[in-house]
Amino acid sequence: MQTDLTHTNERFSVLSEDSEFLNLILNNISSCIMLLDKDLKLRAYNNPMLSIFSNKRDENLMYRKCGDVIGCAYQIEEQKLCGTTSMCRTCELRLAALHSYVNNEAIFREHITKPFFDYDGKKEDKDLQFSTRLFTYKKENYIIIILEDITPLMTMKKKMDKHLNTT
Repeated sequence: MQTDLTHTNERFSVLSEDSEFLNLILNNISSCIMLLDKDLKLRAYNNPMLSIFSNKRDENLMYRKCGDVIGCAYQIEEQKLCGTTSMCRTCELRLAALHSYVNNEAIFREHITKPFFDYDGKKEDKDLQFSTRLFTYKKENYIIIILEDITPLMTMKKKMDKHLNTT
């Protein structure tokens, strides 16, 4: 591969022949990237998904529903499958993925706050920014979800807002 790619004005399609390079890019992006099928089951993900959202250690996450994979507190507390809890019908992430799939409309930079469980079983609220988009590959429709944990940023913003309101 030539190293002068950064000096061109090409899109990533120039690298479509080099899947190893594209995988390196995906796994070095700081956002969690998940590829879901029509049943909202995980078909692919990048490495940051495991360190940011998954509450499972060394488990096979493939073909599991999104909430199960990212440690949704409702799914764990109610011991129900993602899509069947009392909160699933109002879950913004689920609704956005379904909306993108049914209407072929992208959702950009939406914000939600939801409870999740971590590796140690500790429940914590996380502020997430997410985007969803439908795409077709080999006649199959998929939803790509890009998730970013913006909890530290939102915590800092709340502290600043509180400080400004007390002065």
